[in-house]
Amino acid sequence: MIRRRNLLGAGLLGIGGAAASFGNPQKAADLAAPAISRNRRRLNMVTTWPKGLPGLGRAAERVSESILAMSEGLIEVKVYAAGELVPPFECFDAVANGSADMYHGAEYYWTAKSTAYPFFTAVPFGMTAQEIMGWIDFGGGQELWDELSAQFGIKAIQGANTGHQMGGWFRKEINSLDDLIGLQMRIPGQGGDVLRALGGSAKALPGGEIYQALQTGNIDATEWVGPWNDYSLGFYREAPYYYGPGFHEPGASLAVGVNLKVWESMTPGEQALIKAACQSVNHLSLGEFTYQNAVYLNILKDDHGVQLRSFPDDVVKAMAEAAADVRAASGRDGIEKRIYASFEAGLKTMREWAAVSDGPYYAARELGSSE
Repeated sequence: MIRRRNLLGAGLLGIGGAAASFGNPQKAADLAAPAISRNRRRLNMVTTWPKGLPGLGRAAERVSESILAMSEGLIEVKVYAAGELVPPFECFDAVANGSADMYHGAEYYWTAKSTAYPFFTAVPFGMTAQEIMGWIDFGGGQELWDELSAQFGIKAIQGANTGHQMGGWFRKEINSLDDLIGLQMRIPGQGGDVLRALGGSAKALPGGEIYQALQTGNIDATEWVGPWNDYSLGFYREAPYYYGPGFHEPGASLAVGVNLKVWESMTPGEQALIKAACQSVNHLSLGEFTYQNAVYLNILKDDHGVQLRSFPDDVVKAMAEAAADVRAASGRDGIEKRIYASFEAGLKTMREWAAVSDGPYYAARELGSSE
């Protein structure tokens, strides 16, 4: 009987509450409201990419769109192209000091902060797109990346991948190692270190400044990404020779960096949502670059007379030897040494698999092709 009275009492209280709210919409809304309020967030994202750039710029916008959709409008990310809020190479500092909430860019732009950063974008003769995803997600790379970035007050996540890149655009043909001596080229990260080791001069220019530098003769050559993005920036108008393979960036991973205080203020659910949005864009971008590069390669060849070239074998061999030294020099001690060791171990493991899978398959596919 006591339990029955309690149940009846609870029921009458509910009826009483409903009756009291009848004719009072505000009170009815309060009663219907969930117990936990859902907070709205408005964040800003600075990028290293020129405004309207397909592929890279679009990836940053897709991260924003995915976060908005997955959060049902509760997390809004405003994207700023390079130079709109901060200069492209100042994105890292802006997020680290809290003047911006997030960045989208290439981690090798921050080599001055740590020589280990290029390992999370691309290093010469390093990992392909699939391999760097494997190392970061399953080979301990993310944990090391977290440790490195936390030193600067940042949480970093994979946020796009261009796949294999081209070697670059050159005003003159590269027929021997002698042609690299004195060559001035836009090439950042460890790829630039390799060029310097072979007698060239490397510059790290943001995307929006490359064409003018090529046009005015301040540089003799440039690399950027691949046919799709390179076409949009018009490099073919200034340098007729398009070289491959892109030894310096076999699978360039791009990053979303979040101010660490902002990241730690998020709920686990919000953090999971941000990660999922970035993973989605990472997946989409690789497929998009793979397809669009194929389309635009034909446009460059057929409509603009671009001449494809391959680096001579002796040049490739010298680049590979210099690349091994450059990679090792970047990981001499501290966390840089641990990141280098982890990367090299992962690369060795996955190279053995690629040697019996992708490589032989590509060769077999070409052997069996009727074209």
